[in-house]
Amino acid sequence: MASPTAPPLPRVSPAPPDHPLLIAPRRRPWRYVSGGLALLATGLLLRSLAGNPAFEWPVVGAYLTSTAILRGLWLTLWLTAVVMAAGFALGTGLAVARLSGNPVLRSLSWGFVWIFRATPLLVQLLFWFNIGALYPRLALSVPFAGELFSLRTVDLLGPVLTAVIGLTLHEAAFAAEVVRSGVLSVDQGQLEAAASLGLGRGRVLRRIVLPQAMRAILPPAGNMLIGTLKGTSVISVLAVHDLLFSAQLIYNRTYQVIPLLMVATLWYVGVTSLLSIGQYYLERHFARGSTRAELPPTPWQRARAALRRAGGR
Repeated sequence: MASPTAPPLPRVSPAPPDHPLLIAPRRRPWRYVSGGLALLATGLLLRSLAGNPAFEWPVVGAYLTSTAILRGLWLTLWLTAVVMAAGFALGTGLAVARLSGNPVLRSLSWGFVWIFRATPLLVQLLFWFNIGALYPRLALSVPFAGELFSLRTVDLLGPVLTAVIGLTLHEAAFAAEVVRSGVLSVDQGQLEAAASLGLGRGRVLRRIVLPQAMRAILPPAGNMLIGTLKGTSVISVLAVHDLLFSAQLIYNRTYQVIPLLMVATLWYVGVTSLLSIGQYYLERHFARGSTRAELPPTPWQRARAALRRAGGR
């Protein structure tokens, strides 16, 4: 005769510990060693920079805000703004043409991007600077009305205008690829949904595609902006009085090469740092809504939180 089965014992939850368990973080001694070595190397480098008399820091401070340097800085900033605006406007048009269904526009856009990406910027600038050798005069003629006006090419294309043309065309080739990659990053289903609602291609591009593509466009566009700011130093070969050429004019007269190069370096580093900060916050602005999680705190927010913790508030 089978014995009756014993009823199951009730599940008993373990009693909570009297004291909360302390979780000890994993020790990483090599992290502290590598950090200490990096700080030591940085300190030695800063000490060398500050103590080396060849840098002539008093001369750097004297020329940092001189009139010639500030004029060169202003021209550098102006060129950067004009080239970026015109380059991205032309690049956006090239990207739209590259994505269009017209084979002629698509081929012409591809050819433009190919030729300007394949040649160095310095070669392009020198070519435009010497375009007068190919076309000594530029004229506008109307059929059956004759020539309306004519002028020498060298009188029209000065160094500054040549720099603007060369930098803009070079920038447009890279901007076209940046915009095209951003547009292609948008989900194709949204374009199909917009087309089913009867929206035109132009409205879809302005209201649906570009706002979402900005998240993919901004990081490389910010890098291009910083690269353009530094790339304007190439136009010193055209005798354009930008920041670097202004510093060169001064040290050719005073023979203080290193201090004047440090002046240009400090201004480039300062302006680039400001542009990087602006790029960071602009990317955060367009990243809103792209993820369900909250955005990480900014460095300023982390610093304020650390101060509150230190103050016990």
